[in-house]
Amino acid sequence: MRRPTLAVLTVAAVAIVATATAAQAATTYVVAADGSGNYTTIQAALAKAVSGDTISVKAGTYQGQVNIASGKSGITIKGATGTATDVVITGKVPQSTGGATGSATVLNLAANTTITGVTIANTYGIGSQALALYAGADRQVYRNVRLLGHQDTFLSWGGTGSKQVRQYVYKSYIEGDVDFIYGNGALVIDSTTIKSLDRGSSNNGYITAAATNASNTYGILITRSTLQGPAAQTVALGRCWHAGNATDAIGQVLVRDSSLGSHIRQAGAWQDMSGFSWKTCRFNEYNNSGAGVTQGTSDRPQMSASTAANYTSQKYLAGADGWNPVQ
Repeated sequence: MRRPTLAVLTVAAVAIVATATAAQAATTYVVAADGSGNYTTIQAALAKAVSGDTISVKAGTYQGQVNIASGKSGITIKGATGTATDVVITGKVPQSTGGATGSATVLNLAANTTITGVTIANTYGIGSQALALYAGADRQVYRNVRLLGHQDTFLSWGGTGSKQVRQYVYKSYIEGDVDFIYGNGALVIDSTTIKSLDRGSSNNGYITAAATNASNTYGILITRSTLQGPAAQTVALGRCWHAGNATDAIGQVLVRDSSLGSHIRQAGAWQDMSGFSWKTCRFNEYNNSGAGVTQGTSDRPQMSASTAANYTSQKYLAGADGWNPVQ
C-alpha cells in the first residue's frame, strides 16, 4: 500500500526539481565595451538571449543601432550601474536616409521587454526627423531611461489601423523639439522630466503628435511629470497627426497632475497639422500646476474630475489582459 504513495512523492519531487531548474535557467549576459564582459556589443548579446534573460550593460558608449527583433520577447536590458548617464546607446542616422526603423537608435519590436538605466540618443540634430527610440510592440516598460533627440525622439507605433501597443515610461527623461513624443500607441509617461529644446525661435516646437485610431479610447498620457523648456510661451503641448492623411487618426492626449513650465503656450497650446484642425483630435488637460497652466484661454480644454477618473495610467494600459506595470 505504501508503494503508490512513494511514487506520488517521487513525481512531486521531480516536479519541484524541474521547476527550480527552469527558474535557474534564465541567464544574465554582460556587455562591456572594454571587453571585460561576455560581449562587447548589445546586439551580440541579443543574438544569444532568449525570453527571461537579462543583458547587463557596463558603463560605456555603444555606437550604432540596437535592434530588438519581435522574436526576442521577454528580455531585459539594464545599465549595470543603475545610473542612466553611465550607459549611452547612441546613433546619428536621420529618417531622411534611414526611414523610421533605420534611423532609430533602439528599434524595439519585441513584446514584454524592459529597458532600464540607460541613455538612448540620436545626435543627428536639427534638419530631419531622427528617432532615438522606436517602441513597436506591446507591454514594453522603460524605467530610468534618458531619451535624447530633436525631432521625433520617441515613437510609439502599433502599425496602421486600430491595433494598439502599450508602453509604460517611469521616472525617466525625454528631450526634443518637434513632435518628440508621438505615435498611435497607448503610451503612459509617468513621473518623468520632459524637456523642450531651444530652437532659438518664437516657435520652439511641439511636445506630442498623437495619431490614435478613432476606435481606441486611449492614446498618450503624461502624468505626474515635469515639463521644462526654453522661452516663455514658445512650445505647444501637441498637434494633431493624421499619419498618412488617415482620417481615422483622431489623436488622444491627456496631460494631467503635472507641472508645466512657462514655455507652454497660452493661446495655441494645441496646434493644427497638415491641414487637420487640432479640434478634430482629443486633447485635454487636468489638474496641472506651474507657470504654464491655462490662464483662461478658450483653446485649452480641461477634463472634468468625473471623466478624469477613467483616464488613469492603469486604464490606459490595462487592455484586455489587465496589464498593470504602474508604479
